[in-house]
Amino acid sequence: MKPRPRPRLMDIAAEAGVSLATASRSLAQPEIVAPETLARVRAAILRLGGPRALEAPRAAQGSGVAAIVPTLDNPIFSRALQSMQAVLNGAGHHLLVASSDYQPETELAVLRGLLARGVEGVILVGAQRPPEAWELLEAAEIPVVLTWCEAPGFDAVVVDNREAGRIAAEHLIALGHTRLGVVCGLTRHNDRQRLRLEGVRDAVAAHGLELPEWRVVEQEFSLAGGRTGCAALLSLAEPPTAIICGIDQLAVGCLVEAQSRGIAVPERLSVVGIDNLEMAAHLSPPLTTVHVPTARIGAAAAELVLARLRRQAHPRRVELPVELVTRRSSAPPADAAG
Repeated sequence: MKPRPRPRLMDIAAEAGVSLATASRSLAQPEIVAPETLARVRAAILRLGGPRALEAPRAAQGSGVAAIVPTLDNPIFSRALQSMQAVLNGAGHHLLVASSDYQPETELAVLRGLLARGVEGVILVGAQRPPEAWELLEAAEIPVVLTWCEAPGFDAVVVDNREAGRIAAEHLIALGHTRLGVVCGLTRHNDRQRLRLEGVRDAVAAHGLELPEWRVVEQEFSLAGGRTGCAALLSLAEPPTAIICGIDQLAVGCLVEAQSRGIAVPERLSVVGIDNLEMAAHLSPPLTTVHVPTARIGAAAAELVLARLRRQAHPRRVELPVELVTRRSSAPPADAAG
């Protein structure tokens, strides 16, 4: 007679009436689980898999800390992941990586799968996701750290995205630009891009200027998106004299598009990005941008997860600064007086 297969973690949790995280801890770290809870989990294992299932249960078969990023095709996230991995590996933990392709439903499905594997903690980007995702995270009973943006009740490593947009616009306005354009990523499911755009609008309004909707173009996060957005703005009857991009990747596309049209940067068009990717300093011209400390975000997020796992005191919120990095892609407009 064939022995019954050992039960999956998600089946054990459902049978015992506990969360996935509690089921995982009952198997991997039974000494920290309340005796009555541990008894329920062990009873569930016996019911599902028989006595042999207790000998070597599938504990944290996916044990590790999981990070879900919007894409693996953007250097800002790969740099953050590299820092997370360095910190976690140094503490004897490993990093599991997944991407959502900027789709909330994909992130939700990935999150369900990772929690079912019994991960020790989760690191996420942004604070905009459907209610079902928040419910899963609240019920998981494991460390959860948000990055770039924050939400009530969760640990977070944040930057002031609104301030990033504001100082980019303030820089151009101080140079004498009054007709600004924006090429940003799709804002519908992206709080970082939405906040950066709001920051640009704050600066424009503070100086009595306007940023009409037709001078704001949302595009996919790619060089091609930057080119398309730049082309749309340059085709206007009164094109902007300066363009702010929601990320450096879009700004690089703007530079390429302007140069392909014979438009000199910054003599006829200024371009400013946000992120300060490594490539920004090596473009021609080098890109003026707002520095976002991506590597520090990743490291700080991993440190918060570790502090939670070790039950150590830690800040619930870590804010890292953003700052303007002035290079040669921005200058006064060609028609500026003097």
